Amino acid sequence: MARPLPSHRKPASRVPEKPREKAREIREHEPHAPELPELDRLIHERIRLGIVSALATNDTLSFNDLKRVLKTTDGNLSVHARKLEEAQYISCVKFFEGRVPRTEYRLTATGRRALAEYLDQMEAWIRVTREEN
Repeated sequence: MARPLPSHRKPASRVPEKPREKAREIREHEPHAPELPELDRLIHERIRLGIVSALATNDTLSFNDLKRVLKTTDGNLSVHARKLEEAQYISCVKFFEGRVPRTEYRLTATGRRALAEYLDQMEAWIRVTREEN
């Protein structure tokens, strides 16, 4: 006599109703995360936030001024400044002072608005954090 082939399906497990109801009750009472604004990722990076903030309080700053204030390398500052420039948050002017090349940066109106929005977003995060504690 041939043996029946084993079934590959597992028998349906029977979970008592009470644990299911308990699990549903727990899910319904879980705290909901507050709705928070999404942060501007372009500005949120430390060096870029530093560039925009420094330019918000100064009409213009040279490359060397920014490098000194932010305590960063030429390459790091250059890469982050270029990203902000591509987004039109800052403008860059290159010129010579005698024989010495100079690069100056200025915050644009778009950059000023973006910084103001970013600060509003951060204040919302701070408010929610303080309310939770």
